[in-house]
Amino acid sequence: MQQNPPDLRPDLARARIPDAHSGERRDGQPTIGMVSLGCPKALVDSERILTRLRAEGYAISADYHGADAVVVNTCGFLDSAKAESLDAIGEALRENGRVIVTGCLGAEPDYITGTHPKVLAVTGPHQYEQVLDAVHKAVPPQPDPFIDLLPASGVSLTPRHYSYLKISEGCNHKCKFCIIPDMRGRLVSRPAHAIMREAEKLVEAGVKELLVISQDTSAYGVDRKYAEERGHRAHVTDLARDLGSLGAWVRLHYVYPYPHVRDLIPLMADGLVLPYLDIPFQHAHPDVLKRMARPAAAARTLDEIAAWRAICPEITLRSTFIVGYPGETEAEFQTLLDWLDEAQLDRVGAFQYENVKGARANDLPDHVAPEVKQERFERFMQKAQAISEAKLAAKIGTRIEVIVDEIDEQGATCRTKADAPEIDGNLFIDEGFDALKPGDIVSVTVDEAGEYDLWGHL
Repeated sequence: MQQNPPDLRPDLARARIPDAHSGERRDGQPTIGMVSLGCPKALVDSERILTRLRAEGYAISADYHGADAVVVNTCGFLDSAKAESLDAIGEALRENGRVIVTGCLGAEPDYITGTHPKVLAVTGPHQYEQVLDAVHKAVPPQPDPFIDLLPASGVSLTPRHYSYLKISEGCNHKCKFCIIPDMRGRLVSRPAHAIMREAEKLVEAGVKELLVISQDTSAYGVDRKYAEERGHRAHVTDLARDLGSLGAWVRLHYVYPYPHVRDLIPLMADGLVLPYLDIPFQHAHPDVLKRMARPAAAARTLDEIAAWRAICPEITLRSTFIVGYPGETEAEFQTLLDWLDEAQLDRVGAFQYENVKGARANDLPDHVAPEVKQERFERFMQKAQAISEAKLAAKIGTRIEVIVDEIDEQGATCRTKADAPEIDGNLFIDEGFDALKPGDIVSVTVDEAGEYDLWGHL
């Protein structure tokens, strides 16, 4: 069992790639390896690429040496993430030698080839056809129509009991610190009926938890004018209600605090979707928010949080913040700490501000010194940790529902409804767990609490 580190960076996470044909690879079958970096949205892109490759007769290798070529799906959100992506490309080149690059960093091909000129091809984010074309050129397909069949649920890079469900691509915001709209374009929402069909197939295949992701979940359907097609309306409230009817846990990520978000809260109170909102507040001081080009209404946000909790007292709120943004004064940072005291968010993460090539924030005056950013980051996380510890301590003695993620000789690693995979905490069961298996949803009494994790018994 392993506790989630409090500073885990989802933009630097590397997915574990299963060997999809272990023990059944036919002679001469072309084989592709995959390195998937970045956020869950990139993970979904990797799953779609692998599913298409499987359908065309390729085997999927879990290591470099068993592959005829390697696809590296990169992250380019921050300079540190770009460095991690370049390192991963370099490692793939050293270990395999035949590398195709895709993903967010692929939007800057010269940046990649300037460091790694030997890559076979570079494609941008969600350019599935270009990736497949590059694979075909490097490793021609040799499909056997009697053997190579598209798996009903596609290739998944998550455990079988949960899956990410991408509902849109791109973003209409123009935050000065972010280049995602430049890399992934403006908002393009999927038709609601297509999302529901995918969700239904996932649940039929045994998925117990659907994690709804996008760049801006609250804006879903704006570009489609909330059109209704085939009985499903393209609006986040309608989509959440429809997904909730499937019987799986439904968890909403990347929800901007627009006024209509309050319409989601009754669905949480009624148990249709999980009482969990992942909202990127980023800061609390109005002047910092204005410099970020984000809505500057922290006081009204506190009122909204209070209203949400009045409707659904058990709601869990997760957010991320940027400390050390250009021009951030000590007084502005203190406002953020005071706001956090008042908001009492359940799950909190933070980034130290970094320049990102192409971001407008780079040109802002009064950049904060690295040592000051580090000191503020530590103070912020200390505050967030104390809040988390107190909230978890209040759960001791209560009985809560958990989903089992993993079993080993030490016990069962589970998550409560308040915990998303990888980024939040866990609940551990270290006795009487022999009959459990991943994907089980069981009731547990909480015995102990730490800063981010819980321990309990059946």
